[in-house]
Parts: sequence; structure tokens; C-alpha cells
Amino acid sequence: MGTWDFGPFDNDTAADFGGDLDEAALKERESVIRGVPKRAAAPADYLGIYDGERAVAAAALVVAQHPDGESACSNYGPSEPLPELPADLRMLAVDALDQVVSDRSELAELWAEAANGPKWRQDITRLRDVLDPPIPSQEETLF
Repeated sequence: MGTWDFGPFDNDTAADFGGDLDEAALKERESVIRGVPKRAAAPADYLGIYDGERAVAAAALVVAQHPDGESACSNYGPSEPLPELPADLRMLAVDALDQVVSDRSELAELWAEAANGPKWRQDITRLRDVLDPPIPSQEETLF
């Protein structure tokens, strides 16, 4: 893996994706972003590492525009402005993240063997929870 940390843009593939977005015309950037989680969320026997890394980066961009989100772009993310992303991308990003951490994901396999694997998984969970917050159990709401 050309990876230097566990953040969404902390690998070569995601950094290249950020560059691709910068090179795309402003009106095309939403389509470029949409294509990534759409591909990752599509039914498949196996999700390759590059599709997984791009899906995490795209999800981070969607999270960054969510009212409860935070900027996820490091120095390696896109530097050009992004259009306002439509709300329907949120659930598409959730579906893609679910595939990224599934047992059919090369990226999840590789992170399972890495020292920072638990931190990576925790970061994916954080992104997912912004887009689709977990429903608190009845016990949690009582306290």
C-alpha cells in the first residue's frame, strides 16, 4: 500500500483522486465524486484496494459538507472548491463504506494486518456515523 497514515487522503490512490477532482471542471466534480461510491457500492464478489481507497476519500468529501461533518481533506485532498453535493450522495457513501469494511474488501483485508488497522476502522466508522447516525438503544436514551 502507498499509505502513510489512516486518514481518508493518506494514500497515493486518494491523493491522485484529489488531483483528478482539481483537474475536472467545477460542473463535472459532483459526477466524478458520485461515480466513486457508486462503483464501490455496486454488487461485486470483491472490492479492490483502489476502489476502496477512492470510496473512503469520496465519503470524506461528502461528510465534509454534512452539517455535522468536519473537513476531512489533508494536504493531499482536492484544493479546488467543490460544488454543493446533493444529499442523496450520503446514503450512497454509506453503502460504499459498508463495502469497504466488508469481508469482500481488499482494503479491509490489508488494514486488518496493519498496526493502525483499528484506528483506520474507527475512522471509517466515524465517517459512516456522520452520514447515517446510529440509533441509540432504549437503554442509552434512559440515561
